Amino acid sequence: MTKYRSVGALALGLMCSVAFLGAQPASAGTLFDFLRSNKLAQSPGRQAQQQALPGVAMPMATSPAQEAMAAPSEPKPLPKVTGPTYYTYKADGLRLVSTARFADPVVTGAVTAEPSEVGLAPSPSDGLGQRRTMSEARVMAPDDIAKALETYYGDGAPLLWVAGEQVTDKARAAIDVLNAAADVGLDPRDYAVSLPTEPADPADAEGRARGLMQFELDLSARMLAYVQDTVRGRVDPNRISGYHDFKRKTVNLAGVMKVASASPDIAAYLNSRSPSSPQFAALKAELAKLRAEQGEGAQPISITLTGALKPGGTSDQLPNIVAAIARSGSADLKAAHATTLATATAAQDYTPEIVDLVEAFQKERGLKPDGVIGQATVRALIGHSDGAKQQKLIVAMEQARWLPNDLGSRYVFINQPAFMVYYHNNNREELSMRTVVGSKAHQTFFFEDEIQTVEFNPFWGVPQSIIINEMLPKLRADPGYLDRMGYEVAVNGQAVSSSSVNWYGSTNAISVRQPPSGDNALGELKILFPNSHAIYMHDTPQKSFFKKDMRALSHGCVRLSDPRAMAAAVLGTSVDDVAKQIAAGKNKAVAVPQKIPVYVAYFTAWPNKNDKVEYFDDVYGRDDYVVKAFEATTRAREQS
Repeated sequence: MTKYRSVGALALGLMCSVAFLGAQPASAGTLFDFLRSNKLAQSPGRQAQQQALPGVAMPMATSPAQEAMAAPSEPKPLPKVTGPTYYTYKADGLRLVSTARFADPVVTGAVTAEPSEVGLAPSPSDGLGQRRTMSEARVMAPDDIAKALETYYGDGAPLLWVAGEQVTDKARAAIDVLNAAADVGLDPRDYAVSLPTEPADPADAEGRARGLMQFELDLSARMLAYVQDTVRGRVDPNRISGYHDFKRKTVNLAGVMKVASASPDIAAYLNSRSPSSPQFAALKAELAKLRAEQGEGAQPISITLTGALKPGGTSDQLPNIVAAIARSGSADLKAAHATTLATATAAQDYTPEIVDLVEAFQKERGLKPDGVIGQATVRALIGHSDGAKQQKLIVAMEQARWLPNDLGSRYVFINQPAFMVYYHNNNREELSMRTVVGSKAHQTFFFEDEIQTVEFNPFWGVPQSIIINEMLPKLRADPGYLDRMGYEVAVNGQAVSSSSVNWYGSTNAISVRQPPSGDNALGELKILFPNSHAIYMHDTPQKSFFKKDMRALSHGCVRLSDPRAMAAAVLGTSVDDVAKQIAAGKNKAVAVPQKIPVYVAYFTAWPNKNDKVEYFDDVYGRDDYVVKAFEATTRAREQS
């Protein structure tokens, strides 16, 4: 029986089952049920791929149920179900803006012109002459920006940046904003515009007009790119990896051109396009502070420890430890431990007072508050280099643009690199707790959704990915172990014993679920926000995982250290009421009174409830992929 207990313990750590729409139990289906309903599964290429997986989804003369119950065949290679991948980022291509219509006299007749004599060609400096010269300009832009320029100037709308033979103050104000793009986490190179140069011959009016019209179109194209990027981000997250899932925001570029034309204060308008959320404001302020400190030459704090420093020990690094807390601790922490911070600047004995200070810091940073200063605490103390922090902030500001500008007055925010979840209500954080998220091999996705249901005493419907990847090898060696472990097996909905199933055939018709119990992989409850990634929040019997500082340990779902408190929060009830529902012992799904936004997010820099930005390790290495996407985007834009 010892062997089977170990198998059961392994099952507790396995991946979540699919969460379906509505208040349905976890037994409603499996991951492959969802995948098979996907249109991609019907494509010839997909069918060919399935045929290449022996024993998984091969075309059969017999039904899946018949094959599942057939006598065991010769052993076949074990199949595998793989997860999403990261991509080589492909930026939007550029095309030449079609300027032919810009010179059409029928279209541009509304432009004021004062020809000196009928029949003479218009002067390069008057309206019609400028339009003719504009048709010779060459501007490369992404298709949506090109279309906006073609519509605006093709309809004979007024120039935005040039008056007569002069660049306007409005143009200079716009350029100032574009040049300061780094202040809002963007790259000024993406929006660089050069003022028109004077022709070599001062009498060359045609050359001067040509330069002015090239400048007009260049600045409009860069201004549109800036507005679009401030609103939705420079890169498309869905092109970074299969773990990113966002509906990309759209920007009405034709409307931007009209507003920019009518705006009496173009700088104010352009600055207003960046997110106005308090989280973005905190990230922006932190970036400005770091750059200012870098300019002032602020000295980094170094902490060198061999092994761990425990309470009662001694170390010449204690002054640096105290100094690091004085620099990076919250205002509340520094106020509560002001005496220790002031008197321990030269201490080498790890006294109880300094232990209390360190424990408070550890608790504030989500570490185990045991006073033991190991490498995780040192990383939190000295943080990352200023350069690394700035990159994290820039990535975070980009990712903040993928989310709604206003997260809402009531929402749940899961930050995977922090291994934490936060419940906000009435615009303030009311609850936070430790989480366990997906391991690097089974990463949690980055997306937003809405919490709809809390399920008490849940069944765990084992996904086909786990049946195939992790259970199948054991089942081929011992077909009856699921029966002994108390799992329920069905073929096409018909309950059967595990030992009667042909585990060498297709698993399509087979479902496996674990009934509610004390050792159920989902624990006492789960909180559902139906999504195509089979991710939800849930309880777990493996409480020891929450004591670890690095908690990327699950198969993708988000385990909660205090699931009853979170369930009570989203249901708008008490923890006692949640306990009663669990004590009843019945599988029961309860809809939340009002759907609640949930952000399954990934930020290595993010402000806490006191608006102090905290930094976290890039557990999945995703920031690097975002930076590569930035670089690919800038390279593509430099072609213009």
